[in-house]
Amino acid sequence: VHEKEKLIKDIQNLLNTYGDLKDSVINVNMLEFMDKETLISIIGLLLDKKETIVEDNKEWLNGFKSVK
Repeated sequence: VHEKEKLIKDIQNLLNTYGDLKDSVINVNMLEFMDKETLISIIGLLLDKKETIVEDNKEWLNGFKSVK
């Protein structure tokens, strides 16, 4: 059970790294019924999404660089 609690906490922490979701609190009841593999999958999806956002921001920021 402790492992699932940690995974749920990890999901909440990942969500809180997104700009508009700071200080979010997950309704634990919604995730409690999920098995460990599902929770790990959610973490993987969140990490993938975060990486995509970082790459998209790099492309956008590179648009402001001056060409020499």
